[in-house]
Amino acid sequence: MVFEIRTAGPEDAVGIAGVWAAAMPHLVKTARGIEGELRNSRRRVVLIAVDGSDVVGYGNVFLPDPGAEAPRVRISVQVPPEFRNRGIGSRLADAICTEAEKAGAAGLLVVVEDTEAAKEFAIRRGFTIGRRMSHSRADLSAVPEPVPAPDGLRVTDLDHVEPEQLWRAVVAVAEGDPSGLSFAPPYDEWLATDWGHPDLRRDLSIAVLDGDTVVSFVITTADPERRVIWSNLTGTIPAQRGRGLAKVVKSAALARARDAGFAQAYTGNDAENAPMLAVNTWLGYTVSSAAWTAEKAL
Repeated sequence: MVFEIRTAGPEDAVGIAGVWAAAMPHLVKTARGIEGELRNSRRRVVLIAVDGSDVVGYGNVFLPDPGAEAPRVRISVQVPPEFRNRGIGSRLADAICTEAEKAGAAGLLVVVEDTEAAKEFAIRRGFTIGRRMSHSRADLSAVPEPVPAPDGLRVTDLDHVEPEQLWRAVVAVAEGDPSGLSFAPPYDEWLATDWGHPDLRRDLSIAVLDGDTVVSFVITTADPERRVIWSNLTGTIPAQRGRGLAKVVKSAALARARDAGFAQAYTGNDAENAPMLAVNTWLGYTVSSAAWTAEKAL
């Protein structure tokens, strides 16, 4: 195989979607969504490995804020199983790490598969394996009916929420994510890349409000062609935790997805997040795969 590494453009979206579908099929990564990311995101460097017209590998760097002190930068490297052990992952990893260093990263954070080969690949490059992550799947035909919100709170979808209200809740939740994988960019950037993401289904994304304040939410992305949804982020602001609000938003979101004709729901969690895992078990999720975070100081 002869391949080259180059910068990705919107015209590569279909090929990149194929890489994600082969490497991490539980995620929602449609070609339309990836094209939107490539057009709108100012915070990422995206590289691909190509063999002729075929995309055979993918890597990206989430760039740090300008002037950030000793930033830890998240990276990703994905190669479909049929193209592994051909040097593609190694060259992509080297190129992505170089881009991260050029951007001023003091440390790197990556997610690796729960296989010995994937963990060894990271360890050989100086990464230390960290937290275990679980990916879970639910059959939407069997999900329970929605749980009502406590008195004084109301449930709605994101079509009826001001985006800045949601962004403030995302900021409050992302700061406490023990995995380090949640990220809340500045509002204007978030508005273009997250709120405006083509895969976001606002009608299937649910919020609980106290007055005009979003106190709990689930953000749902969807692939209608595969009839699959992904709970992209679920969270409750710290002051409102312990009231069962995650069960309220997720049960409403899954029931809506079921009624809209979707068949499967996927989600990911830190494996030590016992409260959220208990909610997922009640909803009918079962663990389908796992991954690990890994970090490296530069």
